[in-house]
Amino acid sequence: MSGAGPDPYRVNSLVLAPQTSPVAGRVHWAPARSLWNGTMLIGALVLAPLYFTWGALAVFLGLSAVTLCTGHSVGFHRRLVHRSFKCPKWLERLLVWSGTAVGMGGPLWTIRTHDTRDWAQRQPQCHDYLAHRHGLLKDGWWNLHCRLELDHPPGFDPGPGIGDDPFYRFLERTWMLHQLPIGIVLYALGGLPWIAWGVFARVAACTTMHWFISYFAHTRGPQSWTVDGAGVQAHDVPIAAIPTMGESWHNNHHAFPASARHGLYPGQPDPGYRFIQLLQWLGLAWDVQTPATLPPRPGITPVRPGAAAVLRPSADRRA
Repeated sequence: MSGAGPDPYRVNSLVLAPQTSPVAGRVHWAPARSLWNGTMLIGALVLAPLYFTWGALAVFLGLSAVTLCTGHSVGFHRRLVHRSFKCPKWLERLLVWSGTAVGMGGPLWTIRTHDTRDWAQRQPQCHDYLAHRHGLLKDGWWNLHCRLELDHPPGFDPGPGIGDDPFYRFLERTWMLHQLPIGIVLYALGGLPWIAWGVFARVAACTTMHWFISYFAHTRGPQSWTVDGAGVQAHDVPIAAIPTMGESWHNNHHAFPASARHGLYPGQPDPGYRFIQLLQWLGLAWDVQTPATLPPRPGITPVRPGAAAVLRPSADRRA
């Protein structure tokens, strides 16, 4: 799907009706996802110490960095969800496969989960599950092993080029199975240590880290902006900028969700954006959106001096 559309700040995939509400609902155990995440975590805790080698650790770090950056951050989040840049379809599919290889879920599940939370947090009130209002243990159990069933949920339509893409539908059905070819290659190259660290430890670490950073990014930390009327505000998590590939500049992202750049200020590294810049230099990405090129967004307020310096010259610079 191309471009950010006429309103780059809308939640793209949800269909809202008058009765749609993010408040009332029940949290249920999700057996398949719970068994997947639990198996990966137990496998990591048991196998990784037994089969530690420096080579296996290097595989863990390298595969995690590549799939998190090219796949989860750029392919899933900045391309499919927010459409913050354009690229050839073959490249988009490759990036989305890389996101699937992270092991958190398929592309359509990721879009729906992200957009439901994004929409809910913009409302004056939303369910505790969507707001991360409980302690770490309960919130971790909910987000890694359960699902929320809203009484009046929004509809879901990711749009042409995504929802009707046969490759994305295939990835959605088979997302767990994509660890098998990765595991076969790793076993052939490095045996059981590379399996333990390149599959079990990597998937467990990436999945757990994603939830952990999301928890803090919606509960505490520095802010440059607030979203007017939103019941849940976002925070930056500076210590996690590198391992999340820039995703932890979450306060910036809530203010400018259509921006391909999340690290907006000096001292805010953003490897995901640097990768998009590399694609742009190679002629493989274009129409890359940043706060300086996006239309002004109504309904956000700078809360620290200098925050509005990232806006395009014609926009309001109240800070």
